[in-house]
Amino acid sequence: MTDRIELQRTIAATAADVFAVLCDPQGHVAIDSSGMLQDADGAPVTAVGDSFVVHMDREALNDFPDLGRYDVTVQITEFEPDALIAWTILGQIRPQIGHVYGYRLEPATDGESTVVTSFYDWSNIDQKWRDAGIFPVISEMAIRATLAILDRTVRRGYPKHA
Repeated sequence: MTDRIELQRTIAATAADVFAVLCDPQGHVAIDSSGMLQDADGAPVTAVGDSFVVHMDREALNDFPDLGRYDVTVQITEFEPDALIAWTILGQIRPQIGHVYGYRLEPATDGESTVVTSFYDWSNIDQKWRDAGIFPVISEMAIRATLAILDRTVRRGYPKHA
């Protein structure tokens, strides 16, 4: 059993266009397949350490009915323009969970598309959460669906360039 899910999809767009969605807090809401991400506040991220707030609704998963609506902070842990973005989730619960989400972008062989690798890593979660047996929170199917929504979102021209 692994503590990481990693899936790829080739998207007919430039890495810059894909990366723009992934750096935008509203982009995260736009591509979420779980239904948990309801809205976000904050500016697009530009470096490691940047953060933004996401307004969540756990009823979408119905795994913790008492959790309901809450806010988390997305904190960027890796950032290479047009190539890599990763983040962890900071919330009110203690200890912090320690799982990491991210995307790697690489040019496709056709020279016009981007191979997008989505990853979800819970290998360094706090032992309290490992013992709870709740990981992975997001399934492989949900990650695959988010990649499909990312593809659609980018092809539709989001975000609009100035």
